Amino acid sequence: MGQKLDYLRKYNKNIRLLTIDEIDKISVDLIPSNWRELFKERNVRKRIDLLLDIWKKYKATELRNTISYLSEHLENIEIMEVDNLYSILYTIKNSKGKYLYYEGRNPQDKFENEELEKSWNNIPDSIRSFYENIHNGFYYYASESMGLVPFESVTYLGDEDLDWDIIDDLKESIQIDLETSFGFFSNGMGDYIAIDYKNCKNDNATFWSAKIQPKYNINFWNYVDEWIVIGFE
Repeated sequence: MGQKLDYLRKYNKNIRLLTIDEIDKISVDLIPSNWRELFKERNVRKRIDLLLDIWKKYKATELRNTISYLSEHLENIEIMEVDNLYSILYTIKNSKGKYLYYEGRNPQDKFENEELEKSWNNIPDSIRSFYENIHNGFYYYASESMGLVPFESVTYLGDEDLDWDIIDDLKESIQIDLETSFGFFSNGMGDYIAIDYKNCKNDNATFWSAKIQPKYNINFWNYVDEWIVIGFE
């Protein structure tokens, strides 16, 4: 526990890992009721299974590879608290024996992204379902990447402060409207899986990059599922 906390506090010195008894004392409106119930289970394996049941309820098909990997390699889940904000810490031991820490934010978090909040009802139901029922982002803790980022870090591609030099080098006309596009998945190196809500039928998405030619008409969940598993390895 001490080594884990030392590692976590490299990135946020105020983090606490809560005991089950402390979780019981959290105000009822601050975490989802299903989190409260699953953390009453003192057997870690059963607790993990209960959490993965939530994933399966909402994303059994779209994130089937991610769920399968977590079922095999997830060793522990705990609630983290920073300044009265709560999230779930996933401790994963990957196939190479390396420990990885992933954070799943609280689906009850408030929006910290004005552009996204204004457009939220236009975002595909399947994406809103993840954020509203499972996690407000699920990502590699140390870099806040290789996963679905939290509201505050969803990239609005139309942001005037972003410099998309790639546009000058496109081999074909741009096929998305940056003003209606958001990057929900980030690999931490300037690459995104983005949704243009004017053209997102059947979870149609775009691989958008600051450096590489875009790929259009990809399936959002197929790419997200594959890239999350790549991140685990």
